[in-house]
Amino acid sequence: IWLVPLCNPLAVNQRTHHLATGRFNPYDGKDWNRIFWDNYEQYFDLEAFARSQLGLSVEAIQHHYQQLLRSSFQAFARQAMTQSASRRFACLLQSLCLDADYLIDLHSSANQGLDYLYCFRRRQAAAHHFLLDYALLFDQYDGGAFDEAFLKPWLALEDRLGELSQQAIQFEIEAWTLELGSALQMSPSSVAKGVRGIQSYLAHKGVLNIPAPTPRSTMRFVPLSQIQLYYAPHGGIVQARLELGAAVQAGQRLYQLLSFSKHNPSPLLSDIYAENSGLVFDVSINHSVNEGELVLKVLPDASPRAD
Repeated sequence: IWLVPLCNPLAVNQRTHHLATGRFNPYDGKDWNRIFWDNYEQYFDLEAFARSQLGLSVEAIQHHYQQLLRSSFQAFARQAMTQSASRRFACLLQSLCLDADYLIDLHSSANQGLDYLYCFRRRQAAAHHFLLDYALLFDQYDGGAFDEAFLKPWLALEDRLGELSQQAIQFEIEAWTLELGSALQMSPSSVAKGVRGIQSYLAHKGVLNIPAPTPRSTMRFVPLSQIQLYYAPHGGIVQARLELGAAVQAGQRLYQLLSFSKHNPSPLLSDIYAENSGLVFDVSINHSVNEGELVLKVLPDASPRAD
């Protein structure tokens, strides 16, 4: 087990007045969470590699592919180490997980959020062992994220081998991002959930020799593409907003927006309503918003159910 207590000290120590503003590198504007190497297909022919592995055991293919990914990354890293600070940082962090079986990336929400995890396709069964209530299932990708960069080459190879052999193939390689609590805060309950879930998962995998708890059979999986994001229709002050974790029905008011204009003698009060039912799982920290800024996110039909 490799532990990296602080993956990005540059971002953590970045301050504007009292606020940590470290999501973006101030030198080049790069999003620290979207800078990782995932252009592996520029370094080898995936189709040719997959064909060369037909008939071999899954363990042998996994070993050969790890060697190929490592050599490809090293070729990329030799160029990157002469480039920007963000590129050098990405290479240093990514080099630690090239031969890993499981990658767990610990985050907190950029706003105020519930505890949940991000899950890749064909990994839902293992997700239950983290003992959380909610999982966001990747059906779309931003590109360059740490967990994506680690696992997407393996998902691509699984897909290609499955097409060539007409058999389902899955490697014992997994990646997870846990969102535990809210930004700029240390939540003891979220930390406790995260520790409990990681111990449970590693016990299930045989990495830790401790009793493995019963997995959470009611975890709710929601595709990323179905998340409902509500942006401010105009600038103003957010008030009367539903609390984090609140259940909401279609047509129910989510929040009010109080706005001031030189064209109106009185403030303008706008009610914003839910388009669909669900659960409020992420809300903005700042109650003062500009037009188009995110106010909250809703998980559709988010009452837990068995999968």
